[in-house]
Amino acid sequence: MTFEDAKKEFISNWGALGSHWGISRTMAQIYALLLISADPITQEDIMNELQFSRGSVNMNIRELIDWGIVDRVIISGERKEFFTAEKDIWKASAQIIKERKKRELDPLIKLLKQLEHIDGDKKDKNIKQFTNTIKDIRRMGIGATKMLDMVYDPKGNWLLDSISKFFK
Repeated sequence: MTFEDAKKEFISNWGALGSHWGISRTMAQIYALLLISADPITQEDIMNELQFSRGSVNMNIRELIDWGIVDRVIISGERKEFFTAEKDIWKASAQIIKERKKRELDPLIKLLKQLEHIDGDKKDKNIKQFTNTIKDIRRMGIGATKMLDMVYDPKGNWLLDSISKFFK
């Protein structure tokens, strides 16, 4: 397999995986290209390599920057913006976990806390079942939050370090 074929295969499959992880295929493919690029690349490079529109590339790069896994790079003497991805896949994974927790799990836990307190007869079996279920789900969410906080703890990252050493 040639380098170009392998590169296309990797980018395509990473994009498919990304869509299963809750991000768009386009966003995942742009990240994959940046991840395997030895040097920072421009928006135009991304557009040409992946055959995506300027608007799509621009929007997805901004989202990847918001997720904290892509950075803008200033190259002296260049007027264009360059971009690079976090190359340490373990750090990138921890950052993705952190962002998904912030965007998905934290708002759910907040909602569940509000839903625990409903008006009505607390002896009503339907209300009792509802509040018990909501409390159980919230407790599970809080436990998941604590576990995820350990994964990307900026003070030590002992769990992430242990996992990455195990797989290396």
